[in-house]
Amino acid sequence: MAGAKTAVEWLASVAPDPVACRWEWERNPLGVALLPAGRAWDVLILPGELGYPTLDVLTRILGRPGPVLADFGDNRMGFLVPPGTAARWVGTGIRTAGPGTWIVVPHPGRSTGAVRWLVPPDGSGTLTDPALLELAMHEAVAGPAGGAAG
Repeated sequence: MAGAKTAVEWLASVAPDPVACRWEWERNPLGVALLPAGRAWDVLILPGELGYPTLDVLTRILGRPGPVLADFGDNRMGFLVPPGTAARWVGTGIRTAGPGTWIVVPHPGRSTGAVRWLVPPDGSGTLTDPALLELAMHEAVAGPAGGAAG
């Protein structure tokens, strides 16, 4: 569980009070914390029907992309990207969370009912490159490469 501990430290580092955040995280029965976006990461929020194929493309390309969250019912997926991405993002239908926005973040070592990690953080600070994420979205929309040709 050393990876989860490192991930907890990395995530909690953005909280106004990291010690209180970790304490609450460990004791909150929901296993979630409210953390500010825009410090160590921004979040690009994709609808689930686009997010899952995009994650498949990213996984095929990278092996392991940066952290990815899914909400209850898999309606939305949040890809953690470098800070500053939300302010520059112009894609339609994609919500962003940057400075001034708070997100519900589950403990990386436990699953919760409301929000869960599809790709948990590893504590290294790895994030998904937004340009690569955009390319993966385009590929996901276009469908499988080399599809059925006449």
